[in-house]
Amino acid sequence: MKTIIRFEHVHYHYTAGQPVLRDIHLSISQGESIALIGGNGSGKTTLAKHCNGLYKPTSGRVYVDGQDTRSLSVSALSSTVSYCYQNPDHQIFQSTIRDEVAFGPINLGLPQEEVESRVAEALTAVGLYEMRAEEPYFAGKGERQKIAVASVLAMKPQVIVLDEPTTGLDHRGVEEMMSLIERLNRKGHTIVMVTHDMRLVARYAHRVLVLKQGRIIEDGSPEEVFAKPEVLAVAQVEPPAVTRLALGSVMSRPLPLTLNQLQLRVQKDKI
Repeated sequence: MKTIIRFEHVHYHYTAGQPVLRDIHLSISQGESIALIGGNGSGKTTLAKHCNGLYKPTSGRVYVDGQDTRSLSVSALSSTVSYCYQNPDHQIFQSTIRDEVAFGPINLGLPQEEVESRVAEALTAVGLYEMRAEEPYFAGKGERQKIAVASVLAMKPQVIVLDEPTTGLDHRGVEEMMSLIERLNRKGHTIVMVTHDMRLVARYAHRVLVLKQGRIIEDGSPEEVFAKPEVLAVAQVEPPAVTRLALGSVMSRPLPLTLNQLQLRVQKDKI
């Protein structure tokens, strides 16, 4: 599988003597769905912002599609890696939803016909095409989050980085957002998601990176990572309730991650 992002011994600090990332060595392959987890201040968002050049390494290298991010601007990288902020209002600034989504393609210098095609495709993907003439500021939180995702999709990036994409959403909003992210991953987009919600990690991530004090202390599938409560405790992370229940039982491995998996395992193991 093609490596789309590569970290080589990356260190990063905001001020001298206060490292935020420490010797990150990491390869992200095309088509992966990765969750970054860890306690507050563990370096998750800082690592995520290196993926599209928002931050540059203090030392070491980050390569995006083989190119050193130190020599490229965020806009130059945006057609390969796009970033969705935790608060969509940090991205939204146009007067209509259509103009918001069109901003990126216009700045790529694309012809008008291609711009409109990308806007229609992106807004259709998030279910907001009929709202394209409306002002984004009057949309609900979930809809504004979708607008932010649509503006990213219009750039046709290979990688989409999402920082806490479900923060502030109700249950329905969470389900809609995560279903959208899952569809994008199935279409070939690489997903890198920062989240504190272990239920989402269990259901949607293929790979989990656990961070502690700027270091990756565990890297594996959700089943592998959640089976190591001692590692998660160090990182101030709790596995999903279903998995915690299974860890305290005689249930066979691999451990269940969702309620449906737990029910099937109980029937199989006749616990």
